[in-house]
Amino acid sequence: MAPKQTTPLALECKNSDDAKSMSFLTDKKILLGITGSIAAYKVADWVRALRREGGQVTVVMTEAACRFISPLTMAALSGNPVHTGMFSAEAPETIPHISLARDHDLLVIAPASAQTIARLAHGLADNLLATIALASSGPILVCPAMNSVMFQHPATQANLATIKSYGYRVLEPACGEMACGEEGPGRLTEWENARQAILTTFAPQNLADEHVLITAGPTRESFDPVRFLSNPSTGKMGYALAATARQRGATVTLISGPTALAAPPGVRRIQVTSATEMQAQVTECFDAATIVVKAAAVSDYRPAEPQLHKVKKGQATLSLPLVANPDILKELGERRRKSANYPLLIGFAAESRNHLKEGARKLKEKNLDLIVVNDIGGTETGFGANTNRVTLLDRNGGQEEMPLLSKEETAHRIWDAVGRLRMDNR
Repeated sequence: MAPKQTTPLALECKNSDDAKSMSFLTDKKILLGITGSIAAYKVADWVRALRREGGQVTVVMTEAACRFISPLTMAALSGNPVHTGMFSAEAPETIPHISLARDHDLLVIAPASAQTIARLAHGLADNLLATIALASSGPILVCPAMNSVMFQHPATQANLATIKSYGYRVLEPACGEMACGEEGPGRLTEWENARQAILTTFAPQNLADEHVLITAGPTRESFDPVRFLSNPSTGKMGYALAATARQRGATVTLISGPTALAAPPGVRRIQVTSATEMQAQVTECFDAATIVVKAAAVSDYRPAEPQLHKVKKGQATLSLPLVANPDILKELGERRRKSANYPLLIGFAAESRNHLKEGARKLKEKNLDLIVVNDIGGTETGFGANTNRVTLLDRNGGQEEMPLLSKEETAHRIWDAVGRLRMDNR
């Protein structure tokens, strides 16, 4: 029987640059409200980042914001006129606070000063930005930035609680040194946190009831205190899966081997080093999971007798006996044969040849619901690359060959396939 073909849900990429730019932000209309905070200069980079991902950005600035950064700067970066007043001199027949509220998919207020947060909490309409917020029926994301004492004041905390009760999403500020020299909470959140929150606004929430357990990165098997066996995995694919699952509403636990990557916002990360450590953590976290994704590049072997002290140079030959590490994915597949109520099990096959044949073998042998077959032979798809080209094989005979995509978009495609499997199994 010929494999069943499924239709991709996103446009194909013509090259790796296209792959890197694909995002849920493409063609989204984002209204950015800037208020009177020294952190206003930071959001200039946010505008550039949003536009790089295809977002259409329009900026609204309060009078105080204009004292920190020029409207001309924001107009040049956004490619659109900047709005500062309640009434438009260029188009007096328009009603800016209504048209701007209606014409955008998301309102982001960053940095949000204590004054603006108070305006939002009390429903004031004394400037353009506050009036837009009152007139907006869409999602609103608020990113506070202020002196730490001001942020911790009971009035500010009460105002934040009030706007949360209205449905506004508030990103907690970071801790650190302020422009005034004090330290504490109040620094504008980092762009990556804001980016993840914005992407969550537009991502389908089809994983809202799922607890996803993901493994990522390499493992290291110590030979002596300074040497180990490992592989070139960077963990990028697993971390992209964790971030996108969180965007889609899942509770996410990420068990990670050694990587240089930061934990995605909102994801619980457990760091391990060896294959046996990863096995122990997977076993401990397994019962709470509804979906398990084994994206880690686990070392197949480890030294049989690790040395307590550094092995010195000078020996003519050196023998290194190896023993097999546990096959964590195969163990999980064996466990599912004995249980009717079992998490969805997804594996990865990193192959340099006979990709589909090897993927199909592992799918059956390890009793998986889905396997992601990854070509590690190319410069755009190997370890450490920012792009990937994979084929999905599922237990129902489905096969989907994906074009070259960013690892984030690849992750979203995998979650789309998971959604289809869930529907097929009902």
